[in-house]
Amino acid sequence: MRRAGELAAPPLSATPGTPVRTHTDWATLKRLFPYLWQYKLRVVAALVFMVGAKLANVGVPVLLKTLVDAMSFKPGDPAAVLVVPVGLLIAYGLLRLSTSLFTELREFVFSKATQGAARSIALQTFEHLHALSLRFHLERQTGGMTRDIERGVRGIESLISYSLFSIVPTLIEVILVLSILGVKFDAWFAWITLVALVVYITFTVSITEWRTKFRKEANEFDSAAHQKAVDSLINYETVKYFNNEGFEAKRYDESLQRLRRARLKSQTTLSMLNTGQQLIIATGLVAMLWRATQGVVDGRMTLGDLVMVNAFMIQLYIPLNFLGVLYREIKQSLTDLDKMFVLMEKEREVADRPGAESLPPPLGEGGGGGIANWNVTFEHVNFAYEPARPILHDVTFEIPAGKTVAVVGPSGSGKSTLARLLYRFYDVQDGRITIAGKDIREVTQASVRQSIGIVPQDTVLFNDTVEYNIAYGRPGATHEQVEEAARAARIHDFIASTPKGYQTMVGERGLKLSGGEKQRVAIARTLLKNPPIMIFDEATSALDSANERAIQAELKGVAQNKTTLVIAHRLSTVVDAHEILVLDAGRIVERGTHAALLAKAGRYAQMWKLQQQASGNA
Repeated sequence: MRRAGELAAPPLSATPGTPVRTHTDWATLKRLFPYLWQYKLRVVAALVFMVGAKLANVGVPVLLKTLVDAMSFKPGDPAAVLVVPVGLLIAYGLLRLSTSLFTELREFVFSKATQGAARSIALQTFEHLHALSLRFHLERQTGGMTRDIERGVRGIESLISYSLFSIVPTLIEVILVLSILGVKFDAWFAWITLVALVVYITFTVSITEWRTKFRKEANEFDSAAHQKAVDSLINYETVKYFNNEGFEAKRYDESLQRLRRARLKSQTTLSMLNTGQQLIIATGLVAMLWRATQGVVDGRMTLGDLVMVNAFMIQLYIPLNFLGVLYREIKQSLTDLDKMFVLMEKEREVADRPGAESLPPPLGEGGGGGIANWNVTFEHVNFAYEPARPILHDVTFEIPAGKTVAVVGPSGSGKSTLARLLYRFYDVQDGRITIAGKDIREVTQASVRQSIGIVPQDTVLFNDTVEYNIAYGRPGATHEQVEEAARAARIHDFIASTPKGYQTMVGERGLKLSGGEKQRVAIARTLLKNPPIMIFDEATSALDSANERAIQAELKGVAQNKTTLVIAHRLSTVVDAHEILVLDAGRIVERGTHAALLAKAGRYAQMWKLQQQASGNA
């Protein structure tokens, strides 16, 4: 028969880039213990209730023996009517009630510890993932990683449930039963029980370990199928663009077919395990009952003793019947929990140095004040995402406080890398970047990012309302402040024209909005944040000409008295910059004002001429 939860067990992840398991089971348990020990009183109380439940449970067969032996009344004896029914019902009922009561009290008392530990670990993992570098998030696969976290949280609950509430109570009951059998009867009863248990456990663990490879195979195919489904649904538009619904369904079905075959293997070996377990149980029961029956015949044991021995064996083997599932689930839970712990130990590529100070907070509501020294400098910066492919070569420039510097150049020249380095998504290999005279590696990342606002080239929105996405620039902003930012970004009229207004849902990654609408939401979000340093990375690339001119005027006003870095492809958007840098293959090849660069008749002038010709032809 199939055990409950056999096919629904949390699978192992086959996620590329996910940290592999490196800890032993004991190390994982040791890592979990401090989270539970925060609730030490509840842990102790739960253990007390657990022992109480097992004592009451073991008392039931002992009571049955006493009552059976007491039923030696002569026919018609009034005591039989009074003692037997009343004593049986009350005592048996009280013991059964005590077992259930202690069990429920244990669950009630310990549930806060279980849920609290799961919450703490999940929150720490979530915070740690946000603290990891951009490189990690570019390489990871969301579907597989979120399943790892989900399994880890579920693994805590399963581990505690199966080990503390199933395995440990069963061991306590085994010790109590062996003690009673060894003291009250001859040692053979204890030895038969012990041998049967040892053979049963050895067989179960051995077969379960052997069939683990089939479970792992099934889990890997399950993760692969899930990953394909998530990737396909996330990239829904791309699938539609190329009419590849059938192709995606075929890939998904191939994974499901492999999963089906692996699960059939797992089910076959499970049937083998179940058959062997039942054979061992049956052999042990026959041996015990034969010994007990012989004792009754010889007069060494009473009929009540026979009933008690039989009841003990049934109570022992019922939980042991699920030992294979329990063992596998515990091992699986330890594996899933270890994945979370290893993920939490993933070293941060970019981390705050010990004792790092914060940049002075921007003054005024939402920032924007005290800009007198908010200058930004890049000093001899060299950087490469991969050692074999350098991106920036000895880049040096300064953005004076309250001024605007623009960076132009062909795609792939390293323009957007400047913004990523300024945000400290990566650390430079050589040189340094300073804000207000402080090396950004010497101050906290949070304070650096708090002082910068960006309108990115590729705007991604949360699957929430328009108001939520704009207010994300300043959590806690009022509706009036959100609306003011939307007006400045020239998107208020569009929002007001929709049936739900600012409560309109934008869809997954903002797909319900056009490119220009998404970009204006991003502009509004940054305007609401109102930091002293602004980055416009192709901020108007998705806008039409009319809206682009209007937004450019707004951005120009916003950039007043702010230290601004403009990354642009269209040169018409940067003609008013205080300095323009021409970047090519990671090197600054020209710099100056728009007029000075045109007069130089170099690379910038050539780019300007080409774009003007293209604009005229259009």
